[in-house]
Formats: sequence, C-alpha cells, structure tokens
Amino acid sequence: MHQNPSLRVFYSDYCVVPMPEKHRFPMHKYALLREYLIDNDIVPELCMIPAPMADVATVCTAHDKAYVERFMLGKLSAKEERRIGIPWSEAFVKRTMTSVGATVSALHTALRTGVSGALSGGTHHASYDMGGGFCVFNDLAIAAQVYLEAHPDGQVLVVDLDVHQGDGTALIFENEPRVFTFSMHGGANYPFNKVASNRDVGLSRSAGDSEFLDLLAAELSKLETMEPTLILYQAGVDGLQSDKLGTLNLTQAGLLQRDELVMRFARSLQAPLVITMGGGYAEPIDDSVEAYANTYRALRGIYGI
Repeated sequence: MHQNPSLRVFYSDYCVVPMPEKHRFPMHKYALLREYLIDNDIVPELCMIPAPMADVATVCTAHDKAYVERFMLGKLSAKEERRIGIPWSEAFVKRTMTSVGATVSALHTALRTGVSGALSGGTHHASYDMGGGFCVFNDLAIAAQVYLEAHPDGQVLVVDLDVHQGDGTALIFENEPRVFTFSMHGGANYPFNKVASNRDVGLSRSAGDSEFLDLLAAELSKLETMEPTLILYQAGVDGLQSDKLGTLNLTQAGLLQRDELVMRFARSLQAPLVITMGGGYAEPIDDSVEAYANTYRALRGIYGI
C-alpha cells in the first residue's frame, strides 16, 4: 500500500472496558480490526492515530448538559443505564469520550485531506438527552455540530447504512435544515418505534445484495442535488448474513460495493467524507472485522491512497 502521509485513521481501543461475561456487545472487535488493518497492510500503523478524549463542551454541542454530566459522574438512573445496555464504569467514560474524539479528529482531518475515518463511533441511537442501543453520545451529531459552528453556511449529509435506523441522529436534527439525515436499514429491526429521518428506506427481511445496492444507487442519485459540503458515513456492517442482531442478507462483496458507491458519490461531489464504524455483531466476530476492513479497502481503491 502507498504510504500516503495524508491518510489518518483514529482509534480508541487503547481504552479497555471491562464487560460482563457473555455480554452481547463485542467490545474486542475494535482492537481486532486495528490489528487486521495493520497486519494486512490495508492501513499502515504509521497512519493509525490514538484518538484524544473529547471535552465536555464539545459533547454538549449536541447533547443536554445535565445528561452529559450524569454520565460522566456515574449518576445515570438504572433505566438510563438499561437503555444504553453497557454497565457504567470509569473506563467506559474514557472509551466513550475517546470515541467522540476519534470522529471529531477524523472530521478535522477530512476537511484538510478529503477523507478520514474513526475505528469506532457511528453511535446513532443516542439522542439529545438519553442514550440507547449501546450508544451514549452521538458522535455523528457532535461532528455535524462542530462543523456547522465553524461553517454556518454548510450542508451536512448523514448517510447511515447500519442495519438499525439512525433514530437518535434523526431526533437531534429534526428541526435543523442544514443537516439531512438519510437512513437505509432493516425495516423490522431495532428501534421498533422509528423516528422520521429526512429520508428513510426500510428493507424487508432477508433483502440481499442486489436489492440493497440498486436501492442505494437510486437514493444517492437523488441526494446529489443537495450538494452537501460534508458527508458523515455510518458504515455499520450488521447487515451481514451472519450478524446475530441483523435482519438482512448481505455478503462481504455486497458491503464492499456499498462502501464503494458511497465513496464514489462523495468524491464526485468533492465533499469531505468522515467514516465511522457502526454496528457489527456477527458470529463469528471475524466476519464483522473482515467487513469493517473492506471499508478501508474501498477507501484505498476509490481515493487512491
């Protein structure tokens, strides 16, 4: 792989979070992905940057200050913690803040170089004053707000292709015309009470590569006219056939083509692209890791890095 010094990918897995035995969230996938990318010369180690912790003020650009403080101090209610689905710990606080820091760092890098990514993030179920579905703070929303504070005339497009709808992102931006939320997901999947994005496409159970890719190409074609000045890509891979929390029937090749479609779209519009991981819960987890890695294989091919 060409050792392009402009490539920067930010990671948070140096923050190790203790998880209950047999917990269904595969926290170890982040470290597995970084190792896979390095070992297979997809992203060289010199291009991997440990993410800084975001500060509370940055998080509060998209979230209620009281909610943020409750999480930081370990004062969430039992109900709030159940909604998130991961037990609170000081390590989880640090991991959450570095995950936000990874996406914000990727934003600043993409604005300079055209593309960057976070090996974390895509926490699209977190809304203004609550978390949910393994998501505490919404890194996509925070990055959008950071961008718009610096570029008030900007137009942000969120492309969310996780198998689960981006309900939190849709809620945060329901009255913000400068952010367009597009979510293409399994229609019969969590969250079961959907929130209206600017554009939602719900797929039927077991939809495969052909249906998914044809729909995505048509939807992206419609979005060209909005001329976004920034694209935030939630590249969840839980649409894989082997994903235990998904309802779709996508293959590795199909997800790779999905990523290529999004990247060609971003390049054609000359819009900076920020890539976040999103969901992936395959059995075995190596399937998810391979799919996440393919996103960066696509980046290498489309951007010539």
